[in-house]
Amino acid sequence: MRASLRRVAPALVALTATAVVLAGCGSSGSGDKGTSGASASAGAGSFPVTVKGTAGSVTVDARPTHIVSLSPTTTEMLYSIGAGGQVKAVDDQSDYPAKAPRTKLSGFKPNVEAIAGYDPDLVVLSYSSGDVVKSLQKLKIPVYVAAAATTLDDSYREITDLGRLTGHTDGAASTVRKMKSGIAKAEQGLPKPGTKLSYYYELDPQLHTATSKTFVGSLLTPLGLTNVADKADKGHTGYPQLSKEYLIEANPDLVFLADTKCCAASAAAVAKRPGWSTLTAVKDKHVYGLNDDVASRWGPRVVQLVQAAANAVRAVPAT
Repeated sequence: MRASLRRVAPALVALTATAVVLAGCGSSGSGDKGTSGASASAGAGSFPVTVKGTAGSVTVDARPTHIVSLSPTTTEMLYSIGAGGQVKAVDDQSDYPAKAPRTKLSGFKPNVEAIAGYDPDLVVLSYSSGDVVKSLQKLKIPVYVAAAATTLDDSYREITDLGRLTGHTDGAASTVRKMKSGIAKAEQGLPKPGTKLSYYYELDPQLHTATSKTFVGSLLTPLGLTNVADKADKGHTGYPQLSKEYLIEANPDLVFLADTKCCAASAAAVAKRPGWSTLTAVKDKHVYGLNDDVASRWGPRVVQLVQAAANAVRAVPAT
């Protein structure tokens, strides 16, 4: 294989614990968090590049030209920073952007032989299942694990890492700047209600939800919102399942539906659920459908999620 000649770099091991959508521009103070090794120069960067995290370090000797992305979020990140032309294959769930080379590869159950068949010089994952990382490393294929973000800083850091690893440091810095600017603009000038508005964030019709301790919660808290699910998270998982009785008693001011595509949730549909007609959010028409994909990923499009939530807050009359 051509890759066997090319892959002389030590396997790139990105830590699932720290990665997530990367640290901002170098001047932001968070851009170098979790990274070390050769520093990238402005623009295309310089190689070799080493990225260090809690689980180990990854080195890429030359600018990769055959990237395989097995995560919809990392696919969006790679295209956003300008590395789309280097991406040769993406997983079956990577539906954005539409031009991404979608395949039957699975990010949830990665097949090492199938991945290697694309002759990659960099593989990017969000879920490190089984021994897939070790198996790819044995083949001298660099692997970067971009674990799900818990904060925006995680997200910025991950983008920055990918910029360094692909030779797009400027593109990564630009993406982070745009994200920060978009979020700041969305948060600007929000009305100051007498009491904080409460919200329920639906992941599925079985009332699984996300608390303020999760990534999405970290996006909504700065908008002055209180999550009704926080007190229900007895197991401290961040993703409790609420009972109908609990939700009705909590009576949220806002309801966000992150299950519109998967489960056909809508304001009209939830209003027909037993007991839901009494909810303030339903009575006042403050139930908002979200794009499931945008709501479940932690890449550049999180700005759209924050904007949608901020618009919902603005729609509630100030008290």
